Amino acid sequence: MSPQKGPPKPKSSRLRLKDMKSVAIICDGQFPKKDYPLYLIRKADYIICCDGAANTFLKHNIGRIPDIVIGDMDSIKSLPDIPSERIVKVAEQDDNDQTKAFKYAIGHFKDIDSIHILGGTGKREDHTVGNLSLLMEYARTFDLEKMGIKVDMVSDWSIIFAITDSTSIEVGQGRRISIFSPDNSLNIKSAGLVWPTDDVVFDNWWKATLNKASEDTVTLTFSHPSIALIVLD
Repeated sequence: MSPQKGPPKPKSSRLRLKDMKSVAIICDGQFPKKDYPLYLIRKADYIICCDGAANTFLKHNIGRIPDIVIGDMDSIKSLPDIPSERIVKVAEQDDNDQTKAFKYAIGHFKDIDSIHILGGTGKREDHTVGNLSLLMEYARTFDLEKMGIKVDMVSDWSIIFAITDSTSIEVGQGRRISIFSPDNSLNIKSAGLVWPTDDVVFDNWWKATLNKASEDTVTLTFSHPSIALIVLD
């Protein structure tokens, strides 16, 4: 399907209803060029653009207009092709536009089982770091597992998602993997990695980066429920 590897698969997956749908949130970072992230956009049942990302999205001629454009509208240009009822202005500054889009998706689309965030990285390092950290915030704040919604961020280089407890992930032998956590009390025992994480203290971002899967399945065992960010190539 694509030169980029697809998303990780849980070792045991639960059944999903056939009519569940997906959301693509388009941020105004680097718009993807590779097949897999573009596939996620094209197949999405709902597309939400964050503010000025709507102009970038329309410029790339995906063949449809966004279902929703959301944000404080501080960086958007004229959108004559988008009906006014699809434009949602949220002036408050407590959340960035990515979070406004995420909250809109889970609050208004009750038939979804996946949210893919595209364009969340690139262009500005501060936006990239902030947007990545928000994946952990969403997982920590919302009971996404109970809601039955999988959230990830996909770029031309990576698939990124948050976990909140022990898990096993089928990634494929040789796949590169990095693990980040803001919890320096967390211990993560690992199986299926070239360099085990058993003795890693998460007191800086680099501590469990640039690893590689030695087996098809990577198992991460948390010392206690917490939060971690997984980055796969």
